[in-house]
Amino acid sequence: MRLIVISDTHQQYSNVSRVIERTKDTDTFFFLGDSESEYRLLCRNYPGFINRSYYVKGNCDYGCDAPLEQIIDIYPGHRVYAVHGHRLNVNSSTEWLVRAARENECDIALYGHTHVSHCAYVDGVYILNPGSTSCPRDGKPPSFGVVDVSSAGVMTNVVFL
Repeated sequence: MRLIVISDTHQQYSNVSRVIERTKDTDTFFFLGDSESEYRLLCRNYPGFINRSYYVKGNCDYGCDAPLEQIIDIYPGHRVYAVHGHRLNVNSSTEWLVRAARENECDIALYGHTHVSHCAYVDGVYILNPGSTSCPRDGKPPSFGVVDVSSAGVMTNVVFL
């Protein structure tokens, strides 16, 4: 199973559209906030997309009624904790993120907010921040995340546009 992870698009639809065109046959998409208008446009432009995607509210999604977190069983034995991250102090560390994932029996934690791409494995949890498709803050090109899950295990990657 393949997951595509997008975050912090901040009303820059063109790169989001490029990601979807490259990955539209993917099983599941996660949008990690600060991209509500782009998410709604994608759902309108790609029929059936909404049935394969999840959205969590970011700190810049004013008036959005999306949940602040999503917990999703994606593959036998694997569960995703998806959150924007602004309420878990991810600018400083991923300690609270890992704790929240473990408390919810998740082995994959997806977060955004920092605009800095990051992959790690901490305390039994695969961590992925896809960076930003519009305005990265780490000196790298715009990016998105890929999580591959199979009977062999979990692999997280950041892909640069």
